[in-house]
Amino acid sequence: MRKGCSKFFCEDERQFERWNHTAIKSLKAEFKRFKDVVVLSLMHPWERDARLLKKALKKGPMQYNVIVEIACIRSSDELLGARKAYHSLFDRSIEEDLASHIQGSERKLLVALVSAYRYEGPKVKEDTARLEAKAVLNAIKNNDKRNAMEDDEVVRILTTRSKPHLKEVYEQYKKFSDKTITEDLEVELLLKETVECLCTPQTYFTRVFDAALRDDADEDAKKALTRLVATQESEEMKGVATKFEGKIKERVKGAYKDVLVGMLEK
Repeated sequence: MRKGCSKFFCEDERQFERWNHTAIKSLKAEFKRFKDVVVLSLMHPWERDARLLKKALKKGPMQYNVIVEIACIRSSDELLGARKAYHSLFDRSIEEDLASHIQGSERKLLVALVSAYRYEGPKVKEDTARLEAKAVLNAIKNNDKRNAMEDDEVVRILTTRSKPHLKEVYEQYKKFSDKTITEDLEVELLLKETVECLCTPQTYFTRVFDAALRDDADEDAKKALTRLVATQESEEMKGVATKFEGKIKERVKGAYKDVLVGMLEK
């Protein structure tokens, strides 16, 4: 087996056969990603999301995007299920854990997002969406340069309105500005990711795939791809995955690649 796997073993100047540390380290990482995607895909969705929320909270600000992803992309019933699972697993609510560990405007936004139970019907009031698009625009471009996340109207709109309504707000915003909401929120990353997940999830998915499949991708970017593939089955996700399938087959290796491609093709 050592002779047949020459890239994992090498001889030193004394002709001593030893493993290639870099190759073995890469193999271990591949096995771990394989394990992670299998475990995430087999776990009950409510438990899976509850555990992901808990882990993101422990990791701190760099993982708050996971909280946004779950709170904004899941349906109202799926998010409610995750909150129930959190109660059972940790004897606390996700809302109280968020409120006790996060400070400032991030706390107000994240607590409101995980507490939401949005209307999921198709009805949208265009006039209301237009007014709220103007309110969001004024908050982002305010003269005193206050963070838009600190604006109560912005938080109310993003955490209570239905996704079809918010998509209409997104479209109306473009009529009042020369940029989209997400383009105007370039420096407010958490708020930008919130808008992406609610209004243009395909944009968020594309960023995750692109970051994870770069030559210099870090471990967090690769974990994000694993999480996305194991938890998302939407049409937007399938459309984005199709565009990256060639790159996945080229960049990802072994059993992890097989399970990743298999899950994307189902």
